[in-house]
Amino acid sequence: MKLWLRLIVQLVSWRTRSPLQIHEVAKRKLRVWPTDLDIYAHMNNGVFLTILDLARYDHGKRTGIWNKWKKLGWYPVVVAENITFRKSLELWQEFTLESKVIGWTDEAFYFEQRFVVKHQIYARAVVRIRFLKRSRGIVTPQELLEVTPWTGPVPKLPEWVAAWSKSSSLPKGKEPAPSNWD
Repeated sequence: MKLWLRLIVQLVSWRTRSPLQIHEVAKRKLRVWPTDLDIYAHMNNGVFLTILDLARYDHGKRTGIWNKWKKLGWYPVVVAENITFRKSLELWQEFTLESKVIGWTDEAFYFEQRFVVKHQIYARAVVRIRFLKRSRGIVTPQELLEVTPWTGPVPKLPEWVAAWSKSSSLPKGKEPAPSNWD
């Protein structure tokens, strides 16, 4: 339910925010709702991930690229996420969610997203995203950049993000990935 309420607000309100270029930081003011809380009365860690999804959707809509991808039958999927929490977000607290593409490899794009209160980072996430085709298959970053030109300086993926991505990756979907606890 909490996702659907926020998604409806997102769908109705994205046009009221300024357009963006794909390389720019998307900022979105949000507030902690009662449905976001866990038993400790602060925002649940899973809700952070849900809100990250909505912020990337907002970024796509405001840059105009979401509709272009939709027409091509392309859609983003999260491959991996790394989130670090610094301070709790509490009921009715306002925060700004900042989202930015920080680089890409031959296989995926990387977003950094920050939960910010009064210019202080409360939580930070790095999200690895791959694009799929509804007709089956993977869209490479090179294919995506051909139809979604990068208009700013090309970012260099931070070394720690590349190392995290490599060390946390699982085998491809058709390869075996046995669950052994040895």
